[in-house]
Amino acid sequence: MSDADDLLFKALADPGRRKLMDRLHAHDGQTLGELCEHLDMTRQGVTQHLALLEAANLIAVEWRGREKLHFLNPVPLQEIYDRWIAKFERRRLKALSDLKHRLEDSDAPKPPRRRPS
Repeated sequence: MSDADDLLFKALADPGRRKLMDRLHAHDGQTLGELCEHLDMTRQGVTQHLALLEAANLIAVEWRGREKLHFLNPVPLQEIYDRWIAKFERRRLKALSDLKHRLEDSDAPKPPRRRPS
């Protein structure tokens, strides 16, 4: 695992940072003040969490005049999904699909048997 992966998982490990990401998912492009309004954290704590999320590339910032807006970056989350979740999910989904087909085949009406003439 790379240093970037370690930083990403470290960022996701904290419930406060996950809550910040949830807030940005619900309403992207918020300022620090807007994010602080609904969180039980100090402004300094939120700032530190945002810095780690930015270092992990989970959020991006954009300056608009004097305002610094924070945006969720879902790309690293998709990469985690592709690398760590999807490969295990594929096998399970294939097993369910195979089971479905076997059950459907066993429930299919059988053609009537022909009597020898």
